[in-house]
Amino acid sequence: MSLLHTDTVDRVLSMTAAEKDDVLAEMETRAEREGFPTVGPEVGEFLRLCARLTGADAVFEFGSGYGYSAYWVAPAVGSEGRIVLTEIDAEELDEAESYFERGGYADRAVFERGDAIEIVDRYDGPFDLVLLDHENDRYVEGFEAVRDKVSAGGVVVAENVLNSGTSMTPGELEAYLRGEITADEGSTLDGIETYLSSVRADPSFETTVLPIGDGVFASVRI
Repeated sequence: MSLLHTDTVDRVLSMTAAEKDDVLAEMETRAEREGFPTVGPEVGEFLRLCARLTGADAVFEFGSGYGYSAYWVAPAVGSEGRIVLTEIDAEELDEAESYFERGGYADRAVFERGDAIEIVDRYDGPFDLVLLDHENDRYVEGFEAVRDKVSAGGVVVAENVLNSGTSMTPGELEAYLRGEITADEGSTLDGIETYLSSVRADPSFETTVLPIGDGVFASVRI
């Protein structure tokens, strides 16, 4: 499941994972078959937990793909809640809408095509849960666009912060944070370090790092 913990932990997590409905299972099978970069079940369960802990009824996603991460959250927000999905790719956004309709969650989803940072300007908030899963080098821009719209006690989750395939490994991030290497062209190291520095310096948020999936930063508005 993740290179951020041991094989034994992988097996325990698999044995204790939340049950998935047919639609979510289909989305995961598709991701595995096509190599589509979803957040994966570890992060999906964490996002749902964040929604439950915050009593979320308003969620905003920067980058939704075909709706996998939002689908994890949908049961937690309830029929009166709202999840704003954003995606530049029109076909993927249409697929997300289809999955939500099949799962019975279309009543709580808004599907927005375009640049998430431009789209969020059209919303007043407050948002109880925000997912940053667009371009790593734009995480700071996304955070700044939404930070004042996050409710007290709300959570901002940034995805892919410890591992990003060939563009960043955990070992490279450690060496970069220690100042032992510089970022190569195409690496996400600089964007991740800049984002972490920014959210840690923000007195309105408290941030921790979680080694699940490809790594997440979770920032709570205090």
